[in-house]
Amino acid sequence: MKTKNEFKHPLMKSDSEKNIFPEIKRVLKEGIVSQILTLQEKPLPFAAGEELFWDDPHISSQMLSAHLDPTNDLASRRPETIDQSINWIIRSLSLKPGAKILDLGCGPGLYSMRLAQLGFKVTGVDYSKRSIDYATSMARKNQLEIVYRYQNYLSLEDRNVYDAVLLVYGDYCPLSPVQRERLLQNVDQALKPDGFFILDVTTRQHRRRTGSTNGWYVAKNGFWKPGLHLVLEQGFDYPEISVFLDQAIVIENNGTLTVYRNWFQDYSRETITRELERGSFDVQSVWNDLLGTPFKDDSEWIGVVAQKKKIQTLRRSSGGTSNQNRTLGI
Repeated sequence: MKTKNEFKHPLMKSDSEKNIFPEIKRVLKEGIVSQILTLQEKPLPFAAGEELFWDDPHISSQMLSAHLDPTNDLASRRPETIDQSINWIIRSLSLKPGAKILDLGCGPGLYSMRLAQLGFKVTGVDYSKRSIDYATSMARKNQLEIVYRYQNYLSLEDRNVYDAVLLVYGDYCPLSPVQRERLLQNVDQALKPDGFFILDVTTRQHRRRTGSTNGWYVAKNGFWKPGLHLVLEQGFDYPEISVFLDQAIVIENNGTLTVYRNWFQDYSRETITRELERGSFDVQSVWNDLLGTPFKDDSEWIGVVAQKKKIQTLRRSSGGTSNQNRTLGI
């Protein structure tokens, strides 16, 4: 899941008196303090920060390294977990080789490549050019026919193509309500009749464990920037709507200030079911994860298997209102 407090570098003390703190003092004297005070006020839910920062050349490099590190779960789940998840999804959906699968937020292709090796026809979509370039090179190296697209999946235009669509490791959660509605429309249109939508989301239990980060640190070369910079971290909780914000205010050595905001919509079994079924999907099953672990109310994650609604299929195939449609209540 792409929440990146774990990427921060610790406060450096060795050069503090000589280089760092004089620079911080200089920067903070140049009219930024009032700007910081404003930014530390609780923003409206899903207020924008820096746009599309996952495609930033430096940040995307940090992200790719994290995706490819098999020893942690910072950006992608560990290889053995990905293998188990893919096998469970294939069994659960009775997918056969040759089925078409869309991997949204595919990153460097960790799921896409495994699926292609099992004989599936895979399309991967991600808005990090660095990750897509890496995934493309690995597909070529392994002689795998995978279609990778550098694209924002909110602008997806595929129609009636895929047997299954995957959106894994909480990538649904950072989207605003408007963006989620758009995504569900895109997935519905991309799926074949009776196609499946597989996703996982976080719960408030996950947020209670990870908590909020409130503090600051200085780095010479950190997750957010390659040069000397100061990071002010703050968490904002919106418990009445199960939303959380991780905010990082980054001040570079030249005084440039950038605000990065990671929003997270958490869910319960009832709220994710209601949201999907309000759209174009019937929820078939709910799990603790995408490994087939039975659901428990204290779970930190919810794995969901949803299917395109049959009444949607009937409506589109009929081309209008029929007696059959009226019987179904359309």
